[in-house]
Amino acid sequence: MSQERVFSLRNPWFTVSLGGTVAIAVVGILIGFIWLPSANGGFSERGLWATICSAAGAPSSWYGGANIAGPAPSEVVVLPPLRRARADANSIGRGATIATQNCSMCHGVLGTVQVTAPALAGQYADVVYKELRDYQNGVRQNAVMQPIIAARSDQDLHDLAAYYASLSRAPAAEVPPTGAGLDANAVRLAMQGDPQRNIAPCAACHGQLDRKGAAPWLGGQSSIYLAAQMRAFASGARHNDINEQMRNVARQMTSAEIDSVAKYYAAMQ
Repeated sequence: MSQERVFSLRNPWFTVSLGGTVAIAVVGILIGFIWLPSANGGFSERGLWATICSAAGAPSSWYGGANIAGPAPSEVVVLPPLRRARADANSIGRGATIATQNCSMCHGVLGTVQVTAPALAGQYADVVYKELRDYQNGVRQNAVMQPIIAARSDQDLHDLAAYYASLSRAPAAEVPPTGAGLDANAVRLAMQGDPQRNIAPCAACHGQLDRKGAAPWLGGQSSIYLAAQMRAFASGARHNDINEQMRNVARQMTSAEIDSVAKYYAAMQ
């Protein structure tokens, strides 16, 4: 009695199984890398190839070997304290004096909300210290901040950070119209992100879900300021984020998404 080989094209069961597997794989590739990316909201802005590469977790273009001009990214890495420690009263007092003399014109007397400058009241001390260091080193550019910070000692920067961290956070910068609900897409980006576009949830670094070192609390900031900073990260004009976390996120967001997320945080305390 002859026995048909299992792995043979003459075996109808093997042929049907192989054909079905190939067909499923082709359909899966078409859905995962063509149809779903083309249905993504950012498809029209980025194009098919860039969206497919994003879905596959691969770069759409490769490094060509040319040197990248511009200053190096920030080398300041500041870890948040393991537990909330009470700041030294003398440090807070020194910081208050420096802030009153140099910072109040743009940031308000008590670091409350301004339109184009960040609200500093209640901001994490590690955040304020890192940004001041980056201004001092020229990694973050600002024509007003750098002359003020240039000659300050490291202790001065710590004192300023301690002072602003000791203040109570200001109320929300912007109150939405009566009856207006939260923007569902902004909430989704803030709390869940968009894994298909490699957008991490904002709340995973900036609070609510978790917080990473030197990631600021965003609630209550002016939407104009927040949107301007995200666009600066997206364009590369601002580049003092460690390992390009913010640049990688902001580059994947549309202009409308940036505005909606900025307004979402502006309405939060």
